[in-house]
Amino acid sequence: MSKYFRNAVLLGLMYLTGINTIQSQSKKLEKDSPKKVREFFVASLVKIGDPVLDALSKNELKAKMPVERSPGAWDARTNVTYLEAFGRLLSGMAPWLELGPDQTPEGKLRAKYIDLAQKSIHNATDPNSPDFMNFVNDKQPLVDAAFFAQALLRAPKQLWEPLDAITKENVIKALKSSRKIEPYQSNWLLFAGMVEAAIIKFDKDEDQKRLNYALEQHKKWYLGDGTYGDGPDFHWDYYNSFVIHPMQLDIYNVLKDKTNDYKTDFNTELKRARRYAAIQERLISPDGTYPPIGRSLAYRFGAFQLLSQIALWKELPKEVTPAQVRSALYTMIHNQINAKGTFDKNGWLQVGFYGHQNNIGEGYISTGSLYLCSEAFLILGLQETDAFWSDAYEPWTQKKIWSGQEIPIDHAEK
Repeated sequence: MSKYFRNAVLLGLMYLTGINTIQSQSKKLEKDSPKKVREFFVASLVKIGDPVLDALSKNELKAKMPVERSPGAWDARTNVTYLEAFGRLLSGMAPWLELGPDQTPEGKLRAKYIDLAQKSIHNATDPNSPDFMNFVNDKQPLVDAAFFAQALLRAPKQLWEPLDAITKENVIKALKSSRKIEPYQSNWLLFAGMVEAAIIKFDKDEDQKRLNYALEQHKKWYLGDGTYGDGPDFHWDYYNSFVIHPMQLDIYNVLKDKTNDYKTDFNTELKRARRYAAIQERLISPDGTYPPIGRSLAYRFGAFQLLSQIALWKELPKEVTPAQVRSALYTMIHNQINAKGTFDKNGWLQVGFYGHQNNIGEGYISTGSLYLCSEAFLILGLQETDAFWSDAYEPWTQKKIWSGQEIPIDHAEK
């Protein structure tokens, strides 16, 4: 037997072993109660977020957070990675925090992280703080100023209203300072728009040109069937879920509450987002895996932010039940978060898609970037009594059809 054939056989066996392990695990997860599933989601979000918020609340994030970079990563990542970690984490965590504290074990846990988040916001925006974030140097800070702004919009009662006057002033100054960064002609326009949406909500003197240009360009870039181009061109990746749909939804949600002029646009975008969410649900395989297509795969299950947001908003298509979305996301996240090497020995995320795979990160990926994965946890903003969390396990679309069950015929939408 040649060494090449032997190596091929070994690789094949490793692949089959990995697939069999995932499939076996998927079957076991079917038996978990809805209560256990929610407990897993809460524990996972806390595991991801605790190192960031604990350190930042003590002004120790820059001192403690490792900065892993992939081969070919840009040298400037250490200047932007801390705001990446904070803004992205908080954006995904916000709906859960917005439920507020109560006397249940989960409510007491929320109280702890609401406190840490508020302290972190103060430290991240205080110019005299050791952990004061970079909102202006290089282009990247515009991206994560937007995720930070999105977090505030998603949890105004817990992340904005309780802040003291000085911290609020510092937040607005930090957000406005990002205006010096000109976005690329791509999904980046929405980062500028998201910052302006937060200024509309919490302050005044928004830049209407930056806001409206982002929205008007995306109208031009709509390609049909729930999908936008990233700029004028189509990209096979997850950016419709990472950025394009969620940020448009949140921007229009602010605008429609201010004026009736945007209600039609909001409804149009919601219809398109609902269709894209239906497609996302169908992408999840029977064993909870999904295609590793396109860039930014190191964001892991953050690729399914849009499906989680549509479930949070109770806008799932009629053929997609909340229980099947919960079951699909549970299996998928369970697969990835428990893969060996997802976290380092101190609990920080490491670059990878399934475990630690440093080579999968593009030049713009570093440790802070990875916290976009928290966006999959938006559904924790639904009360634990909601049907999403209380209905019994239900197989999702691919699990149904690959076991011989009938599923609804899929149709494109304009």
